[in-house]
Amino acid sequence: MLMVMSAAIAFVGTHFLLSHPLRAPLVARVGEKGFLGLYSLVAFATLGWLVMAYRSASVTEMLWPVGDGLWALATIIMLVASVLLMGSLVGNPAMPDPDGAVRVPAQAKGVFAVTRHPMLWSFALWGICHILVYPVAKNIIVALAILILSLVGAALQDRKKERLQPAQWREWEAKTSYWPFAAIVAGRARFGRFGAHALAGGVVVWLAATWAHMPLAGWAAGIWRWIG
Repeated sequence: MLMVMSAAIAFVGTHFLLSHPLRAPLVARVGEKGFLGLYSLVAFATLGWLVMAYRSASVTEMLWPVGDGLWALATIIMLVASVLLMGSLVGNPAMPDPDGAVRVPAQAKGVFAVTRHPMLWSFALWGICHILVYPVAKNIIVALAILILSLVGAALQDRKKERLQPAQWREWEAKTSYWPFAAIVAGRARFGRFGAHALAGGVVVWLAATWAHMPLAGWAAGIWRWIG
């Protein structure tokens, strides 16, 4: 477990360090392309270490019993996560732009009405689901690492965008929310108007990803537990 925890800390810690305090000085030294190459190298190296440590770690006893109720809950949450993920790929102001501009939509709709960080929340929901249905030590460590990376990373992204593009990003923050559904409850956004890429794409990813547990992990996940 010590190796899994060390690898998880390295994976999360290097991401935060390179994305925030070390980014500017490294870009000044090696340029944007050089920084992206270094960032990718460190990310793949630490992720590879985490995967190898996870595979070599023993499987401990589950901390709580996992029945059909928890599996059904996790299955529904993962469908929501898949819709958030696919919806985040189109019209996302947080995505890098070739000219460095931030293009804020006139209204927050679809997944962005739910949260301005749909991609990161999809990863966080993934972590929550994997803790729910597979509560063994090594899996909890990895899932918590993803959860922390996603939610802390979303908050840090807001701070960075506020500093780099204060007017545009604060305009986007006024229309959206960090916490899911908070902007809808507050009346700043309306639920609905999900694109086909979010709904249909989310269902396809959900079905494919849960099916892939059978050949990759050796056990069924999602609806395949009941129809496989």
